[in-house]
Amino acid sequence: MLSYQLFLLARIILCLLQSHQSLSLQSNTFLLPLSHTLSSTNSSLHHLLKSSSLRSSTRHGRRHGTHRRPPLSLPLSSGSDYTLSLSVGPSSSPTTVSLFMDTGSDLVWFPCSPFECILCEGKSNPNSNSTISPPPADSRLVSCASPACSAAHSSQPSSDLCAAAKCPLDAIETSSCSSHACPPLYYAYGDGSLLAHLRHGRLSLSSSKPNSLSVSNFTFACAHSTLAEPVGVAGFGRGPLSLPAQLSALSPSLSSRFSYCLVSHSFRTDQLLHPSPLILGRSPEVSSIGPTESAFVYTPLLHNPKHPYFYSVALEAISVGPTKILARPDLASIDHAGNGGMVVDSGTTFTMLPEETFSQVSTEFDRHMSSAGFSRAKETEAKTGLSPCYNFNSDRSSNRLVPSLAFHFKSNATVELPRRNYFMGFKSEGKRVGCLMLMNGGGGSDETDSGPAGTLGNFQQQGFEVVYDLEAGRVGFARRRCTALWDTLARG
Repeated sequence: MLSYQLFLLARIILCLLQSHQSLSLQSNTFLLPLSHTLSSTNSSLHHLLKSSSLRSSTRHGRRHGTHRRPPLSLPLSSGSDYTLSLSVGPSSSPTTVSLFMDTGSDLVWFPCSPFECILCEGKSNPNSNSTISPPPADSRLVSCASPACSAAHSSQPSSDLCAAAKCPLDAIETSSCSSHACPPLYYAYGDGSLLAHLRHGRLSLSSSKPNSLSVSNFTFACAHSTLAEPVGVAGFGRGPLSLPAQLSALSPSLSSRFSYCLVSHSFRTDQLLHPSPLILGRSPEVSSIGPTESAFVYTPLLHNPKHPYFYSVALEAISVGPTKILARPDLASIDHAGNGGMVVDSGTTFTMLPEETFSQVSTEFDRHMSSAGFSRAKETEAKTGLSPCYNFNSDRSSNRLVPSLAFHFKSNATVELPRRNYFMGFKSEGKRVGCLMLMNGGGGSDETDSGPAGTLGNFQQQGFEVVYDLEAGRVGFARRRCTALWDTLARG
């Protein structure tokens, strides 16, 4: 704990001395555009739905295994994640990279040459038209004795890390191994892995307005070898190496509060003409609310002792129409081993529920749909990985028959989802169909559960401003017209 506090203090002092910023600290906010990878794909809708459902299942299921170290949350396929652009290297010759924005991890990493990506054919890559550059010219390797090295290696003691870096014993005993580099980082996840070196260097963010943020001593990882992952990640999780945490010296609010508002798309590229706003230092006070919008409802963050970087909340119940279904108890609490809770995740597409809870929700949903006369579309279920699906005409009269759905979080925080966030109509083999956009995350009574019990995916977060208020220890949800919010903030 002491080394962690010293690390944070050292980062603040270094950033204050070495950072430049042109952000107006009167507003304490900074606007960034998020782009959806869907806007650059030519895949069919069936393929997008299938790959997104498989990826959501893999990402959630990966968290249920036993890991030697807390795993890094990584995107596993195209068509389901949001990217932001940043610049690294000296101000005279910066390199721009696009990274997946991920609230489920707390490290910033990107490919550096020489770079090898195994099994990356067919993977979506927003940097495909760019040449992968060597490590930024102004960057340097992090020392094995640095607290940053320990933080990246799951808080392993610097003595162990310096021993792995082949620092002599006498130097380890006298704490004089600063000239030895932090050992390479290895991360295993889902269906891939990566090797990277930790470095310090300049990182810059540019807003839609003529503002910029620049940190001269930012800690990031250069990946030289990956399996099935050609794109880096900007970790926004609750850790000292996350992007917001390292901006804290510029203004404490940049790390204590941020929000995003994901533009609703229903897997249609023509709905993604506007970026989704990512707001660093977001004030919890909103001056005006439109007729289709709502005030924030807040639910407290839960502490996870094993995965402290997760934004975990307590899901207590789910309403389908007038029926309120109590969630499985482990969705509302986290035990001493870090099991349970609902992770709010920007990098998982579909919400994942434990088998027992999903079964109750889907059964009640099916009861409503069947009584309304909609027949099951089994072929569509097989092709998309979603269930239940129905033969469904997306007209006004049919839409009225779809039951409402709401999540009930701790502290009376009820989030009523718009229909398009949980039931999507589309064409399949020339027929009009519709599917429930929640998924079975497994974890039946005959399985040994570990890790988070559920995941709140980004598809269900569309059309909401989701604020992560670390200062108050809470997550908030408010209905918003995200395109209008972007226009307002970009003008202001």
